[in-house]
Amino acid sequence: MSRFVERGRLLDGGEIRRAVTRIAHEILERNKGAGRLVLAGIAARGDDLARRLAEEIERIEGVPVRVGIIDITFYRDDIGMRAEAPEVHETRIDFDITGTTVVLVDDVLFTGRTVRSAMDALVDFGRPQAIQLAVLVDRGHRELPIRADYVGKNVPTRRDEEVRVRLTETDGEDAVVVGENVPMPAGEEERTPA
Repeated sequence: MSRFVERGRLLDGGEIRRAVTRIAHEILERNKGAGRLVLAGIAARGDDLARRLAEEIERIEGVPVRVGIIDITFYRDDIGMRAEAPEVHETRIDFDITGTTVVLVDDVLFTGRTVRSAMDALVDFGRPQAIQLAVLVDRGHRELPIRADYVGKNVPTRRDEEVRVRLTETDGEDAVVVGENVPMPAGEEERTPA
């Protein structure tokens, strides 16, 4: 058993809000407006960020943008290798993505494996004209040749560190923290309330 120990804060609520606004402007500039744009947030937290981006794009452009949710659980390349049962989230894309520009949205870009899984999942819903990637935090350590098109903050990290995004919708606060998982002292897990 281990527990997460926070070592520092990388972004606060205001910085997250400003990053989302900047990314929304960059998406609109690169795509010359909202036109054939759709957002697909990777569950969990990428979907909350996708909804925030869609709200910001609509505020700027005056055009609503469709938002879908992608669960990558059964597309992961380590599905049978983990000891714990995977947490399954909802996938909801109730529109055709064929011919659209899909902006995949995730909270943290690390090895690139989550994004690869999300792209595999996306093609089950159609053939987009293009797929772009927006992330709140890029922490490096890529194992696959995947690069974000839009980044809120680049954060150099050690491989053994963990970056966690906390969002009001899920966690009750907006923050990005860095820390590490440390072993719990023997017997402490029994004292921790369930």
